[in-house]
Amino acid sequence: MATIKRKKPDCLQIYYTSEGFIIEDIKDDASEMLKKWYVEFEKNKYEALFHLGFIEKSELFSSGVEFLHHISEILVRRISQLPGLELSRENLVLGLSEDDYTNFMEELPFVLGMEHVTQEWIENIWLLLLDVFRDEIKNFEGTVARYFAERNDHINIVGRVFFHLVENKDAKKPFAFMATYSTKPIKSKRTVHTPLKNALEEYRDDEKKLFSLISTVVKASEKSLFVSELLESGELFLPIELSMEEAYEFLKDIEVYEEAGIMCRVPDWWRKKSNNFGLSVTIGDNVPSHVGLDAMMDFAPTLSLGGDTLTEAELRSFLEMAEGLLLYKGKWVEINKNKLEGLLEAFDQVKNMSEHEQMTVGEAMRLQLDMNNILELSDSEIDVSVNNGQWFKNMRSTLMGQSALGSVDVEPTFKATLRHYQEQGYHWLYQMASLGFGACLADDMGLGKTVQMIAFLEHARVHRGGQALLILPASLIGNWQIEVEKFAPEMSYQILHKSSLKKDEVLEIDRSKFLIITTYGMASKLEELSSRHWDYLILDEAQAIKNPGTKQTKAIKGIPASMRIALTGTPIENRLSDLWSLFDFLNKGLLGTPKEFKVFTKELSEHATGYAKLRKMIQPFILRRMKTDKSIITDLPDKIEINNYTTLTKKQIVLYKKLLKDIEKKLADSEGIARKGLVLSSIIKFKQICNHPDQYLGKDDFKADHSGKFLQLKEICETIYEKRERVLVFTQFREMTEPIASLLEEVFNKKGLVLHGGTPIKKRQEMVSEFNGDHYVPYMVLSLKAGGVGLNLTSANHAIHFDRWWNPAVENQATDRIFRIGQKKNVMVHKFVTKGTIEEKINNMIEEKQKLSGDILMNSGEQWITEYNDEELMNIFTLGGDL
Repeated sequence: MATIKRKKPDCLQIYYTSEGFIIEDIKDDASEMLKKWYVEFEKNKYEALFHLGFIEKSELFSSGVEFLHHISEILVRRISQLPGLELSRENLVLGLSEDDYTNFMEELPFVLGMEHVTQEWIENIWLLLLDVFRDEIKNFEGTVARYFAERNDHINIVGRVFFHLVENKDAKKPFAFMATYSTKPIKSKRTVHTPLKNALEEYRDDEKKLFSLISTVVKASEKSLFVSELLESGELFLPIELSMEEAYEFLKDIEVYEEAGIMCRVPDWWRKKSNNFGLSVTIGDNVPSHVGLDAMMDFAPTLSLGGDTLTEAELRSFLEMAEGLLLYKGKWVEINKNKLEGLLEAFDQVKNMSEHEQMTVGEAMRLQLDMNNILELSDSEIDVSVNNGQWFKNMRSTLMGQSALGSVDVEPTFKATLRHYQEQGYHWLYQMASLGFGACLADDMGLGKTVQMIAFLEHARVHRGGQALLILPASLIGNWQIEVEKFAPEMSYQILHKSSLKKDEVLEIDRSKFLIITTYGMASKLEELSSRHWDYLILDEAQAIKNPGTKQTKAIKGIPASMRIALTGTPIENRLSDLWSLFDFLNKGLLGTPKEFKVFTKELSEHATGYAKLRKMIQPFILRRMKTDKSIITDLPDKIEINNYTTLTKKQIVLYKKLLKDIEKKLADSEGIARKGLVLSSIIKFKQICNHPDQYLGKDDFKADHSGKFLQLKEICETIYEKRERVLVFTQFREMTEPIASLLEEVFNKKGLVLHGGTPIKKRQEMVSEFNGDHYVPYMVLSLKAGGVGLNLTSANHAIHFDRWWNPAVENQATDRIFRIGQKKNVMVHKFVTKGTIEEKINNMIEEKQKLSGDILMNSGEQWITEYNDEELMNIFTLGGDL
């Protein structure tokens, strides 16, 4: 797989962490404004974010920054609207409501680290930003109004005047209006509200203060005829009764008053629009003839008012009434003829559709995502919603895991015990197959996607038969071979790849095998794959099809299959274009055409709740569990150790076999110390070949596709980069540290650190501080002995043993650089093992010894191997399998 050439963003880009957020690097030729804000965030990110709240949304912001900007913008506005702010200054208290948290969560965009965003996370951001204001206003010598004016002269500090409108059911006129102002009595810590008429007495001798008090009202009167008349008549200072018409005039101008700095307290039904006219479309009451996205469902429109059902005739009768407020069945309703006509037009449109055609499950789901565009509704203010009918509701409940089709046991021929969450994943895959939907198993790296998939395939093999096609990166072939043989020994499989062919063999699908395993590269070349219908098509590392325009992606999407499954540990849903391509493979049409989806995503920043709709749409088809989930973490060890089985490239195989022949000849003629030296030097040479041919040959090229380990390292680190996590890579060869670091620099698009025996002690501590700092340093490559002691590198949560020391004590000591006190994350330990070579055989021997006794091998390094006789040594050295 080619290395992804990543461009640095041309906008302010961030990713979220459990503690907050981190700013991404920018391009060297970025605009001056972008550089300015980048420097501000580097200096003090929360101070910079708070100041960002004073400016309007900009093209400089990524969607992740837009979300935080919105939090900051709301905070700034809320502070400016606090009564008595000049009196409280740094002592102000300002919290968030449950509705605030709900709204923010609905607006959460698809960005890296979004799984960290919770109510507690939002509250922490809010409080940190509030602390910035408190610190700044404490040291600001001027007034609060001046503080805000210096940052944005369009923000009006709320004055002391409040407008109140209340229902007045016992009076001839149904509403009452009163203006009040806030004041702070002597010896009181709290401000109180008192009728505005009291101000006439309080400021009787100070006309300047009186005009200052009502300055916000004067400002509002310039745009509002209602307030202008109150001010001119003097009724502003008196409680007055209002007719329906007068109250409606007042309510329509609320934005004008609040922009001028007047706080308004009005009935909830006006703010929340709870008594609006609406249209709902009920979909899927009846059971369709079959399941799947193309299943046909019934649908019907219903009109409503404040939650009560209306007939079409009743709605039309409202058009005969005058515009304004109407008391209907004890509820105040707004009669707006333009909106009513638009609602009736939409109702007629849906009614005509339901009479002439049905709607598929896929169309029904899309309707909930983008109602106005799909129904071609021109008025975005029309309140249209989708109600799920009984069957559709039950089906969605099943997809979301809230109900089940029935549990299905793991097959006795499956030789593993699934963890609790893995068993849930197995049941979920079974349900998705039963319902006829494509599924994406997107569990975090290390949670066992492969074993869940094998459990599902084994059940399918036993009960349904057929044939499955698995497409994956070449570097993962060895892993799947090992795990299929280990967990499903009765499952027949074929490796459809040039590297697995014997001499004179041709690539041809063996129809007697249940599981066919091939690579992305081969899948785009083998026409035979698309010429037949597969029962199951599985993509591992499915982010490989994120670019819909490539020949490879088009070829894979063209392979016909009854059930499509994607496996990925990369948060592919963090990029909306990638998300569309994934769903185009899994459930074609669900997210519309590329053009439709592009239009929808452009509107997301204007209609932020669209993110919630999109999340709700895709959620049933993606199962993603994180190592940080509370329901998962209790089921996991703190340290997850994985053997990553790599395969030799053709160049490595040729060198390995040649070395094998040379050693076999020399062993017969050596003995004593010379024999021991020959064995040890041969082991080192075999390790060098397994690492990279150029290490063995003494060359400097180190092309990634010449080494199975380099390809595996790239694959793992791509995922680590996508999550912005950090990794330590250990090698016992100092000369390998730089080639590995060069590869990682391409993967991460930035330099990391290299530490070996030649690194000065003082420099080591500087590197540790840099690696553990806030600035993202993605990797450190260490020679095993130099990196094995005295270093605390808990910012990393991945350790990769690129080559093996074959002494568990030495490897564990290196791993403990991150697995120690101060580590807050689950640690992933990857041990590279080259399949079929001396590495796999000795790894198996060590694991067996550790099973038989808790002892760590007595001899360090490879010394103990020299005790084997010639025949035993050649069995260890010889290539296994079909190599």
